Amino acid sequence: MLGFPRTDNEALVASLGDPQRAVAAYRELLRRDHDARDAIRAGLSHEDAAVREGCCRLLDHLVDTDSMAQLITMADDPDARVRIAAFHALACDRCKGDTCAPGADRVLDPALRHLAADPDPQVRSRAAELVGKFAHTDAGALAALRACHADDPSPAVRKKAGWYLPGGTIYERTAPRALR
Repeated sequence: MLGFPRTDNEALVASLGDPQRAVAAYRELLRRDHDARDAIRAGLSHEDAAVREGCCRLLDHLVDTDSMAQLITMADDPDARVRIAAFHALACDRCKGDTCAPGADRVLDPALRHLAADPDPQVRSRAAELVGKFAHTDAGALAALRACHADDPSPAVRKKAGWYLPGGTIYERTAPRALR
């Protein structure tokens, strides 16, 4: 049990901010799964950005419908590391098992805002991934990716945006297939 009391999920969440204990705390919280979700959700408002980031990363794997709104608000956190983790959690379907990803009506507006104007290129890169999920179904998402691909100050962000445009590798791989 890695030296953590079985019932003290809040202490584990707080340990996410301690570089010496963060990895063990993360693993234990992940192992505890739904038993720790309330403490993880509460950790999203912790004063330590490392704790908030760790909670976003945990919710990437443990998200449920009750957590989704809180995770969406983390996209506007003042700390770039937290925004990066939040956008990854919102965009990544691979980590979530059978949980449904949020729809464009919930996540596209914050993603578009950060794609266009976030000062951190890694945040813009993660926002491009989320906007890219809607490139086949939303004209605004496609237009934003085109603008980013043409004008973003970061070559890495421009490159990533191009992956989600027609002719780009991810766009082509995720294109809806015609029924036979």
